[in-house]
Amino acid sequence: MINILFIGDIVGSIGRKAVAALLPDIKKEMAIDFVIANGENSAHGKGITASIAEELLNSGVNWITTGDHCFDQSTNIQSCFNDEQPILRPANYSSQAPGRGYAVIPTELGDILLINLIGRSFMSRDYDSPFEKYTEIMALFTDKKFSAIIIDIHAEASSEKIAFRHFVDGSASALIGTHTHVQTADNCITSAGTGYLTDVGMTGYADGVIGVEKEPVLYSFLTQIKQPQRLPESGKAILSAVVISIDPATSRCQSILPIQRFISIQ
Repeated sequence: MINILFIGDIVGSIGRKAVAALLPDIKKEMAIDFVIANGENSAHGKGITASIAEELLNSGVNWITTGDHCFDQSTNIQSCFNDEQPILRPANYSSQAPGRGYAVIPTELGDILLINLIGRSFMSRDYDSPFEKYTEIMALFTDKKFSAIIIDIHAEASSEKIAFRHFVDGSASALIGTHTHVQTADNCITSAGTGYLTDVGMTGYADGVIGVEKEPVLYSFLTQIKQPQRLPESGKAILSAVVISIDPATSRCQSILPIQRFISIQ
């Protein structure tokens, strides 16, 4: 069995500190073999940099996925998103964008295919179809045996994620949703052996609104006047993740367990 930990959207320095503090014990407790984390909000809530990616890797993360904010940090984009770094941007971005959207990752338990995709419903940019891009990627590996095929579908609409679950059913080991920052309770394994969770949730400030301080958000809802969001660097933090156990002989999901851990960050 290969046990994969997928950590939900890491938000800011408080989220990164929560990962550094909590991940070692989670890896021991859950006998984790491989760690994936979505890092698209890890640079103070918007994007990621090469130095922050290195920080997450030093904390015990093996590979990083991203989403619609992946290029929000204008510096170090080329050094962060290149074939030498264990970081992905959504595969259905423009082919002109730097970086790659999938990777074949060798491990002691066999090769893992990790795919990063982004949804289109209620999203701000005109991305290519994740359905067509997935078909295109899989056509490259018709004769390849993987121990696990893991997909991060970074999308707003739960209906789009569920539709995509049906589309990849039986061909992917696990489809994990990110982006909405709220962990859902619909973890399941399909009859064809694909593990699924609509959203794994976020890793960051736990006493606000999806990772930011609550006061500006409440003011905006009450007055309809938009306020700048504030991202705390200390306080109560949450780590949201999911543990996926996969049989490497069949690449079928055997169990999928959402977890949450809390910690006070000073």
